[in-house]
Amino acid sequence: MLQKLFSFQLPQFAAGIRDAWRKGYKIADFRNDALAGLTIGTVAVPLSMALAIATGVPPEHGLYTAIIAGAIIALTGGSRFNISGPTAAFVVILFPIVQDYGIGGLLIATMMAGVILLILGFSKMGQLIKFVPHPVVLGFTAGIAIIIAVLQIPDFLGLKTGRLGDDFIENIGIIFSSFSTINPYEMGVGIFTLLVLILWPKTRLPIPGPLVGLIAGALAAYAINHWVNGIDIQTIASRFTWKADGMEGHGIPPIPPSFSMPWSLPGPNGQPLEISFRLIHTLLGPAFAIAVLGAIESLLCAVIADELTQTKHDPNSELIGQGLGNLIAPLFGGITATAAIARTATSVRSGARSPIAAVIHSLFVLLSVIIFAGLLGLVPMASLGALLFIVAWNMSEAKHFVRTVRTAPINDVAILLTCFGLTVIFDMVIAVAVGVGLAGALFIRNMAAATRTTRVEPRNHPTINNLPPEIVLYDIDGPLFFGAAEKALSIIRLYDKNVKTIIIDMHDVINIDGTAISCLQSLVKDLHRSHISIIFAELSAKNIIVLRRAGIHTSRGMLNYSKNLIQAKNVAFRWLNQEAIKSDSSSK
Repeated sequence: MLQKLFSFQLPQFAAGIRDAWRKGYKIADFRNDALAGLTIGTVAVPLSMALAIATGVPPEHGLYTAIIAGAIIALTGGSRFNISGPTAAFVVILFPIVQDYGIGGLLIATMMAGVILLILGFSKMGQLIKFVPHPVVLGFTAGIAIIIAVLQIPDFLGLKTGRLGDDFIENIGIIFSSFSTINPYEMGVGIFTLLVLILWPKTRLPIPGPLVGLIAGALAAYAINHWVNGIDIQTIASRFTWKADGMEGHGIPPIPPSFSMPWSLPGPNGQPLEISFRLIHTLLGPAFAIAVLGAIESLLCAVIADELTQTKHDPNSELIGQGLGNLIAPLFGGITATAAIARTATSVRSGARSPIAAVIHSLFVLLSVIIFAGLLGLVPMASLGALLFIVAWNMSEAKHFVRTVRTAPINDVAILLTCFGLTVIFDMVIAVAVGVGLAGALFIRNMAAATRTTRVEPRNHPTINNLPPEIVLYDIDGPLFFGAAEKALSIIRLYDKNVKTIIIDMHDVINIDGTAISCLQSLVKDLHRSHISIIFAELSAKNIIVLRRAGIHTSRGMLNYSKNLIQAKNVAFRWLNQEAIKSDSSSK
């Protein structure tokens, strides 16, 4: 068994690899991981290039991300099956950063996001993914898909638009105004690639569609460039150049990623960035957005992998792995990484058994860079645009989106459409903030409506009966919190003039917050001022502690905590008898 060869103690945050080792890792498992890794590697190479270009950086940076971050996250994360690398979800966040701060700024923001993810992981905040409502996730992912698709139109049609910005409406105007520059040959290559990508899965052959589609597009572009005079289909090699180690060339450098400081790479003006407090302060917002989206994407991916494999991931360990990957990858030219749902699902279906599959996928991408860099440079830009159209379509979950709009409650539909619109028109950060805020407000409203106070008629109560009119019983049902406390307790103030004691059944009060405590303190003072005693019955031990810490103590003849309603009834009768005795004594 291979795990016996590795007797060292793995760090506590490497939950994924520890889980695989603990369950026994055999040669057959390694064989399955190797085949799955090779399969995912063939998918990751074209996707990594395409997503890097969509982000606004040269394609090799996407490949470096899959190599460095893919391996580090797999070995230090909390999921056995997550495959990490550049993903489409990040395009809408990273593209504006590149426009404003260059690739150097992007790498610095990625490292800052890595630190934030590490803090989230070590502080055990991984469970927070459960508090992001599904309509919010579906809304912003569909919005991101629309933006990605729009950004691919110029390359797909061969338009001469110049540099697009980060304003969606403005980009739409630029694209429409450039339709007269459509290159029919580039559009033909794009459509041909798109058809291959759509039809190839129907053949059910075990060769990844992205690989077949880009090869077909490259062959078509090569034929047009050589057989049609005056036509030059744009490829990776014709658009991008590189300089490294005293060498230079076109396309992708045939060398492995090397260590370099992010701030030594070009900023927006082509010159290296100058590190300053102002730059760090400016990039803090984008870094936080990267970290939040990375956490959501990676943990959502891990949940899906668990469903496919009947396993369980460690969310905090996964955040730590994502943090380490995004902290280290930029030192080797890698951009932002997170778990990729499509690649992870493909890895599982290909027979992956452990994070070793992700490591092998990274090694395959590394060998592709070193050996096949020249061939990768032949891939047409129109074909990459077609590939990203497919990515955007799958990401949008269009059928699920439409079904949710048609069948979900109106509040969820409102949140979904709001997040979708804000993502497209403004950005994802605003969309998520507003979406979560709306969902929280609706939740508070629903919980407040669920909390109610009713005056109980003793003759209808199974435990208490034959209460005199001087004793009344109220039942509070639901949590007492800032959204419901004032309304729930205000009903108790509507007592009759002859009431001497109020019993409050607190059996169904599951929580009392600070606002509710303040309201209870005010209620007790008002009742005491009116010489009315109050009995809290069937309080949980936790709520008794909360009230006592707040200074709401039992006082002889005015306030009491009773274990049950029968005890509360007896206390109330005793108080009435004492009052009667006092009244008789004073009259004599």
